[in-house]
Amino acid sequence: MSTLSQFFSMFSPSESGAFFFWVLGIFFVFAIAIFLERLYVVIVKSNINSDKFMGTIYALVQKGEIDKALALAKGLQDKALGRIVYQALLEAKDKEIIDYRSVQNAVDEASLEIIPKLNKRTPYLSTIANVATLWGLMGTLFGLIQSFEAVKNAGANASQALAGGIAVAMLTTLGGLFVAVPSMLMYSWLNNTTNNMISEIDEHSVKLINAITGSK
Repeated sequence: MSTLSQFFSMFSPSESGAFFFWVLGIFFVFAIAIFLERLYVVIVKSNINSDKFMGTIYALVQKGEIDKALALAKGLQDKALGRIVYQALLEAKDKEIIDYRSVQNAVDEASLEIIPKLNKRTPYLSTIANVATLWGLMGTLFGLIQSFEAVKNAGANASQALAGGIAVAMLTTLGGLFVAVPSMLMYSWLNNTTNNMISEIDEHSVKLINAITGSK
């Protein structure tokens, strides 16, 4: 039997380590579900071509066409940066004297609403990776205990029981790593992508505030 076949055979209820493998399987399903949901929120729903969008906004603000910039941002309120820009421009609309602090407060308020949504649930992937590793280790200890019991109670089927215990020990370690490694990679990628997006938001927010308060 190949290692892969033996690995998947451990999900059979007749195997002594099946419980460990089913729990690892649940961890893996949760990790994939969280990653796909975060991928949709961060990349599809919240992301925007910031350079192109902000280039247009800056040009309109510098011309004093706040209403046009506001209309453009309003249509992109479902995007993270679009929402923040909209709130900043809304604060500056129809005001002869634009207060820097009031625009900054509007940006900060929008950021406090948006940024936690970008980071939401992503840390669970790191938690799953750590717990899966420990769970695999627990299965390893379970398999080793089985092996020691087989040696202790040496009989006709001692060698078979010993081999079965060692198989459980090694394969649960493999299963834990099989869940942990992709989960950690997904976490790292999502975390870096989100942090880059937040950095862009912070950069453009400061530039926008300066552009708005300096335009009148």
